[in-house]
Amino acid sequence: MAKIVKIEKIEELLLDVDGQKVLIDRDVAQLYGVETKEINKAVKNNPAKFPDGYIIELDDKQKAELVKNFHRFKPLKHSSVNPKAFTEKGLYMLATIIKSPVATQTAISIIETFAKVKELTRTIKKLSNTPDKSTQRQLMQHSGELIAEILDDDLETDESETTIELNFAVLKFKHTIKKKRSE
Repeated sequence: MAKIVKIEKIEELLLDVDGQKVLIDRDVAQLYGVETKEINKAVKNNPAKFPDGYIIELDDKQKAELVKNFHRFKPLKHSSVNPKAFTEKGLYMLATIIKSPVATQTAISIIETFAKVKELTRTIKKLSNTPDKSTQRQLMQHSGELIAEILDDDLETDESETTIELNFAVLKFKHTIKKKRSE
């Protein structure tokens, strides 16, 4: 199974464009281990795979805002091409087209991460509707394992303890992760 891409690594690249969370083509290319022109060529050669809602073509004003607010986009300042912003659906579709080994592994990792988040959401919903204490404990344990898989950075540490506390409207969830040094 592919190593899960940690949410914080993707989250730092996410931008809000037109009220949607997106990744800019340059960042997608970096994640997929290809050049930006390969991303744009894949989109150009497969227009039917990218209907409305999959890609947002940035205009000159949006491009200028990117350059002004994010150092990593400075090279775009003199580019004659405006960047593309990929929504979650656009990223999934792009993953079916880009064929590099890194792109395949990254796509699998992103899908695995989203799947874990969705599973965590379902588990928390079940937890809030379960009166049985034994079942609640099992669901809390499972939730903690999912959170650890999503957020843990696989750090090698001496014996340590990390506590994650989440407050939901119907419950308070606290999970402690204890790690021992890998040998």
